[in-house]
Amino acid sequence: MPERTNEEWLADLRGAEQSAALADLRAFLVRGLGYALASRRDVDDSIIEDFVQEALLKILGALDTFRGESKFTTWAQKIAVRVAFTEMRRRRWQDVSLDSIVEAHDLDFVPDMMIDPSAGPDQQAAQHIFLETLQRLIATELTDKQRQALVAVRIQGMPLEEVARRMGTNRNALYKLLHDARQRLKRKMEAEGLTPEEMLAAFGSPG
Repeated sequence: MPERTNEEWLADLRGAEQSAALADLRAFLVRGLGYALASRRDVDDSIIEDFVQEALLKILGALDTFRGESKFTTWAQKIAVRVAFTEMRRRRWQDVSLDSIVEAHDLDFVPDMMIDPSAGPDQQAAQHIFLETLQRLIATELTDKQRQALVAVRIQGMPLEEVARRMGTNRNALYKLLHDARQRLKRKMEAEGLTPEEMLAAFGSPG
């Protein structure tokens, strides 16, 4: 790949030499992502090519934001890595429907997963009561959208961007939905006699 200054990269990518500059940048990014993702067995050369093509589109669209504080290729590589990891997170969930992760059996593991095995018998009993109540309230007191968002993001760990995309919304609206769900659960648990202090005592350090 021919050496270019930052100014030459910008000029070539915007001008008559764009095709040659894109080919050089593509080769650089393919090599860089190959090193960065070498340990990932689920990523092959064709997938890296897909990541790089997506990254090139983002780089071209963001040329005006490049401030020259680093080498252009370093800046471009960071964009490519972000694209790759975002896409890998998305692909992890591509065959998983939101409906499937909020079915009752998907919530059954919540208490056992969160119980502290090092806690004493009384504290473990309190944890069971709290988590079983939480599980029931998630299933019965939230709206369908609140339940989908809360279980997908907070319990199953699906990326916010992916949940927002599947629900046909944006990050800000999803944050609001999650906030409303948490506030509703808090009120319902308090109505059942479980105060924030009791929750902290159940999950705080014993003794």
